[in-house]
Amino acid sequence: MLLAVGVGAAAGLGAIAFRWLIGAFTRLLSGFPDYAAAGHAANPHVPWLGRYFVLLAPVVAGLVYGPLVHRFAREARGHGVPEVMYAVARRGGRIAPQVAVVKALASALCIGGGGSVGREGPIVQIGSALGSTAGRLTRADEARTKVLVACGAAGGIAATFNAPLAGVFFAMELILRDFAAESFGLVVLSSVTASVIGRAALGDTPFLRLPAFHVEHLTQYLLFALLGLVAGAVGVSFSRILYLVEDACDFLWRGPEWLRPAVGGLALGGLLLLLPQMYGVGYPVLENAVNGRYAVGFLVLLLAAKIAATSLTIGIGGSGGVFAPSLFMGAMLGAAFGQSAHALAPGSAGQVGAYGLIGMGAVFAGAARAPITAVIILFELTGEYSIILPLMTAIVLATLVGRLLSHDTIYTLKLRRRGVDLGAPDPHGLLRGVRVEAVMEPAPEPLDLHTALTDAADALADAPRGTLPVVDGGGYLGVVAAGTVAEVLAAEDAPTVAQAVRRPAAVTPATPVAEALGSLVDAGGEGLPVLDQDGEKVVGWITDQAVLAALHHRSGPSPR
Repeated sequence: MLLAVGVGAAAGLGAIAFRWLIGAFTRLLSGFPDYAAAGHAANPHVPWLGRYFVLLAPVVAGLVYGPLVHRFAREARGHGVPEVMYAVARRGGRIAPQVAVVKALASALCIGGGGSVGREGPIVQIGSALGSTAGRLTRADEARTKVLVACGAAGGIAATFNAPLAGVFFAMELILRDFAAESFGLVVLSSVTASVIGRAALGDTPFLRLPAFHVEHLTQYLLFALLGLVAGAVGVSFSRILYLVEDACDFLWRGPEWLRPAVGGLALGGLLLLLPQMYGVGYPVLENAVNGRYAVGFLVLLLAAKIAATSLTIGIGGSGGVFAPSLFMGAMLGAAFGQSAHALAPGSAGQVGAYGLIGMGAVFAGAARAPITAVIILFELTGEYSIILPLMTAIVLATLVGRLLSHDTIYTLKLRRRGVDLGAPDPHGLLRGVRVEAVMEPAPEPLDLHTALTDAADALADAPRGTLPVVDGGGYLGVVAAGTVAEVLAAEDAPTVAQAVRRPAAVTPATPVAEALGSLVDAGGEGLPVLDQDGEKVVGWITDQAVLAALHHRSGPSPR
């Protein structure tokens, strides 16, 4: 509990610092708190460039965060949540501690320089890295480390968006993919702690300021349901286009990876020059759409442009989330749908803005297939409860459409492209957290490098594995195997162990058994020497039988 509260406090402070960084870099690179609402205004820092400064803002930002990510934390590239999901599902919750700092700087620079991405992915990765680091420093076991990672993710969401419930359900539904009672309680503690800290620094107001909506006619439920179906298809389309653009960027780029964001920033700058509403996260534009300030044609244009801008930002190596862009797309789709419905049936369609709000949750649900999170987060981000029933209806339908059209979500698709299926059993699951020191056998008596091979043959005949370590003056040199000895004896006169020694892959007591499996298979049943941290002394021996025994022990008793 104390760790959960501590991680929540750290995530809350990290979220405050991250939001400050975004604001600082946005003002520095655009001259405005949020350039998306400034039209084609010039940057007051470089007024002589006029509106054309947007061509250079992504380039300047890319020149800074590109080398930063490439040198210190390559997992900070992209939208962040899939990396956290993978760390929890396949790496025991281990995330490099430098990810928190690198992700904060890279994403703040990317968004401040015009990158059309959100901040929820970065803050999830930042908070998760803090939670993982806390687990490492306190030597927590794997299960507790995973929970601490989820605590960090929940705390980051809660403090950034003033949404403690949304933080909890985001972490449970997407990160842990489990609602166990103990982990739920700890995640709640972390989320509440982070939220209190966030509210103290950022204020206690809904993240988006939207007018009150309500359902006027029962026939509107049919329209909301239809919007949910369309939004689910749009969410899946966004997922597909995102990775198609990323593949196209991979195919076209032939230079160093650290330079890719800067060069690709020219293309992004060209898009921003045409539509400055794509600059950064774009919440002011979203609010204008929901409030009915744009025509249908312009809303459709903004929807298509956001898909292109977000996909391009991620494709060129940018760092930022996809949750806020999906809300933006949903608002454009919903507002356009609502205006069209109002034009066709003005007496029963109801308020246009209600469709924009519902579209926000439905597009995210179609892309991420996280219906609980979508309902809770839309309720908390807006503070609007009056349309919770149509919101749930549209989100459930959008989730079903997303499932019908795609096996993967926008998060899991990135992992599947790397060959990782989170839905499949973990091939190393039973060995997760087991280190070599827990299964290694005592080291056999070594042979001296200058021992005659005929004498070594007698010792090898008595060795359990037909293999012995070789030393010279006490230092480890390699191993000698019975089969190799027979070959050398047949080919040379008076040979010594020196003619038969070889150096196989070696492991240390701290090496995870899952990482040693490949080398153990290559050893062909002989086993592997376990060396001390300096690689000078043999401290044990690991065999395939020892690993099988560990698997049998962890899987429980055999059924009778």
